[in-house]
Amino acid sequence: MSAISGSVEHASSAAGGRDSARKKDPARNRVVVFGDVIDDIVVVPDGPIRRDTDTPSSIRNRAGGSAANAASWLADLGAEVDFVGRVAAEDVPRHSAILEAFGVTPHLIGDTEHPTGTIVVLVDGNNRSMLTERGANAWLSADDVGDELLDHASVVHFTGYSVFDSADHLPVRRLIERAAARGVAVSVDPASAGNLDDFGSEEFFEVIAGAGILFPNFEEGRVLTGLDGPEEIAAALAARVPLVALTLGTDGVVVAQRGQEPVRVAAQESAIVDPTGAGDSFTAGFLASWITGADAVASAKAGVKVAARAVATVGGRPPKL
Repeated sequence: MSAISGSVEHASSAAGGRDSARKKDPARNRVVVFGDVIDDIVVVPDGPIRRDTDTPSSIRNRAGGSAANAASWLADLGAEVDFVGRVAAEDVPRHSAILEAFGVTPHLIGDTEHPTGTIVVLVDGNNRSMLTERGANAWLSADDVGDELLDHASVVHFTGYSVFDSADHLPVRRLIERAAARGVAVSVDPASAGNLDDFGSEEFFEVIAGAGILFPNFEEGRVLTGLDGPEEIAAALAARVPLVALTLGTDGVVVAQRGQEPVRVAAQESAIVDPTGAGDSFTAGFLASWITGADAVASAKAGVKVAARAVATVGGRPPKL
């Protein structure tokens, strides 16, 4: 895979539109998050998994989903958040109540044919293995995000799963265009290096053209660019999306803005209990700071503090429920 090249002019203008709206219209201070809701079954074995017999483990049921996790952390940090997602019809009250308890305003669609998405998360130190059923998430459309939500938003955020799950990518393109028309910034978390590899990096950039902020981790950055150096990856990505925060786990974050040198932000030390949701919590910490007017580096520093809290608890959401 070759290094990416070129730029997206629309993305730069969309980001500029967000700055203008954020500074001049304080009523537009909400974050709209669109995407996956998951029932996580988090398994932390006490030791190596033994085949064909028992392995003592800690097993916890947690509400999850990358987008829903980010929404929950954002609201926990004091941001006003609207969340649009899709679950089994019988699970709408349960997941709505969980989101509301964090301070999120839920807009959940009940699916009468498909189950709520479920993931079995096997945790091994800093590493995770995930067995996934996308369920109702695969039938969520970006068209489900109404213009009335965007009219009061500063940012709309979604993850790569909303791209990978759908055979029709026009709704995502329309969402980005509707946001740009209102001066609303669009942020994207690529979410899965494996899915990106299957989907194709150029195809992914075509779908998210016009996005202003990108939150990849290192492996996703490698897939998107074909490069190996963190600063090199971040700078190459900033040629396509104006603002990039490349997360590196315990090695911190590289922030790159188009036309500027990348900046490394150190991670904050924390006891790692479960890395699930670390990226989602970083994204939330970054955006919660950024929408108040903080610059990108200060926002990244806020993000690593939130991520340090997240990895010290089981599950991908704030430890309040």
